[in-house]
This record gives sequence, C-alpha cells and structure tokens, in this order.
Amino acid sequence: MQKLKDLYNKYLGHLNKYWVVGIVFVILTFTAGDSSLYKRYTYDEKIRSLENEIEHYRKEIEINSKKLKDLHTDKEGLERFAREEYLMKRENEDIFIIKGE
Repeated sequence: MQKLKDLYNKYLGHLNKYWVVGIVFVILTFTAGDSSLYKRYTYDEKIRSLENEIEHYRKEIEINSKKLKDLHTDKEGLERFAREEYLMKRENEDIFIIKGE
C-alpha cells in the first residue's frame, strides 16, 4: 500500500484527486464493458450499413417487380426475355452465339 501512495505522490500528487477519478471514469466509459462508447459507435456503424443494404434490396425488389409485371402483361417482352436469357428460338431460326472477350 505504501508503494501505491509513493507512486501517487510521485506522479499524480500535483493533480486533484477528483480530476484523476474523472479521467479514470472517462477512460473506463470509452473502453470497458458491453456498453462502452466505442462498441456503441461500431454498432451504430453496422446499423447504418445494414439500413443502406436494406434500401438497396428494396430498390432491387421494386425493379424486379416491374420486370415481372412487364413479363406477365407484354407478350413481346416475354418472348424477347426468353430469347435473351434462355436462348430460346422459333422453329425456323438458327441461333449464333458470339462470345466477347
């Protein structure tokens, strides 16, 4: 215990003990425990990232829903989609596939 007092008097003796307790409290608040400010910041960043991802997928769902609606209502669009995506053809046609680089 004497060594602790000597250490305090040598390095922290000129500081007010309330300031030391306050600084220790701030350091513990930033670093210790599950509710530290650092972890809260990282959780907030993760939440923002996930919200952006949700918005991206909502937009993608909306675009795909429009495409699906067009496929259900437009016969020419359905035929074009089948030709492009599934390489379907009419009976009297030949298909040539050209691969790009």
